[in-house]
Amino acid sequence: MTTFQGAPAEKAGFVGIGSRDVARMGYGLGSLTRAASSGADGFDAGVRLLRQAGDLGVTFYDTAQFYGAGVANRLLARAFGADRDAVFYASKVGARPLPEGPAPMTAAQKPSELRDAVHENLRSLGTDHLDLVYLRRMDMQPGLVIEDSSDQKIPLEDLLAELVALRDSGDIGAIGLSHVSLEQFRAALPAGIAAVSNIHNLLHREHEDLLRLAEEHDVVWSPYFPLGGGGYAGLPKVTEDPRVREIAEQLGMTPNQVGLAWVLARSPQSLVISGTASPDHLRENVEAAGVHLPDEALRALDAAA
Repeated sequence: MTTFQGAPAEKAGFVGIGSRDVARMGYGLGSLTRAASSGADGFDAGVRLLRQAGDLGVTFYDTAQFYGAGVANRLLARAFGADRDAVFYASKVGARPLPEGPAPMTAAQKPSELRDAVHENLRSLGTDHLDLVYLRRMDMQPGLVIEDSSDQKIPLEDLLAELVALRDSGDIGAIGLSHVSLEQFRAALPAGIAAVSNIHNLLHREHEDLLRLAEEHDVVWSPYFPLGGGGYAGLPKVTEDPRVREIAEQLGMTPNQVGLAWVLARSPQSLVISGTASPDHLRENVEAAGVHLPDEALRALDAAA
């Protein structure tokens, strides 16, 4: 992997997570995993795309063992095995994949399951540590919600204690939270939270109060579905909003770039993890890191929600 100062992904600057700094334009493995699961050709194309992301200066890769039952992690291991120290692996625990059924995953929230998931991530990534591990909660819509009577309904403090122990042992470098409420985030702060990943984009701003609290505590804000859509969530697509398309045309940009640039502009703690399986779209997305949205455009976009 070749990275260089001033690469497109670095144009928006850096944020600190634990003991490391990463470019604010990251990459999410969700859509690439689906494309790479189609066979050997798809897998090899996925490896090439990840190496292209590295060449563009992307260092932050958002993955999970339950993405394609390990496919995402195997892609990263193949792409960056020799350059492990140059990349930042952020994974998620709290779920496990299902081979069939209405949802592709189910809860795995017990402390022992979190530990097992971390070790599974380490094996499939071929590494001795994960830079960041998000605890993916299932207490609210959209997505899978654990019933109060379930043995998977584990108090947040018990799960944080397990992750703190894994951090103390060196298996993980930093702790994150995903799909959490403002109250849960506030309660977890004493454990040393480094990042939060909730749904957030131009057209879905339900968690703005959580974002502002994250800013106060220098916690990285890395929202998922930064361009909306997202299938199960039923979110509108940012790129189809008339104001986004109009501003993109005025500024000579694509709607994708406007939507991603808005996320970066929303907070100095924002880190984008938009994903794609297309080399052309990858470059388009990464180049959004160098976009400056004029104040007039930001005011018009703020009125879009």
